[in-house]
Amino acid sequence: MDWKKEIKSWGIILAAFAFLYFTGLITPIMGGLQSLLLSTGLIKPKITLVDKTNKTFDYNGRFQDLDGNPVSLADYKGKTVFINLWATWCPPCRAEMPHISELYKKVKDTENLEFLMIALDKEMEKSKDFIDKKGFSFPVVHANLGLNASLQSQSIPTTLVISPSGEIVFYQEGMSNFDTEEFRCFLINQK
Repeated sequence: MDWKKEIKSWGIILAAFAFLYFTGLITPIMGGLQSLLLSTGLIKPKITLVDKTNKTFDYNGRFQDLDGNPVSLADYKGKTVFINLWATWCPPCRAEMPHISELYKKVKDTENLEFLMIALDKEMEKSKDFIDKKGFSFPVVHANLGLNASLQSQSIPTTLVISPSGEIVFYQEGMSNFDTEEFRCFLINQK
């Protein structure tokens, strides 16, 4: 074994990784690769009742939309609400966003169905710039005022669906392709 070639090979790999990391390119590249993986259909939402499901959702809480206007969770009572917790620095979050965007476009005119994409970046401007750059049209709010107990999560992305009766009927930590026929039907048929 030629150890000089091995060291050179590892040096090139480490240098490439360091370049991507320090230039900030690693996050969009990883997000893009994960989005491609989601596009294959191999990772789908598990519509099973786990974790926080079957619990009553806490509507106490306020956010700011990306224009700085206040948004109250109480305004969503009596509606089906798709909630996603995300951040620009999270590759899996970035990976699932195009799929959530497509889902939103397909169901946005459904009566009594709302989307709430909750940005967790420290700076609201980062979230706003990302959404503007990508051209996403779903409603985005910033969590600069904090999260209530119903929205606390071990990891992001985290997605919840709240029924019109205020029950958490879907809860998932981790990325998924939510733009499936099964999930659209699940969302639209909440009573």
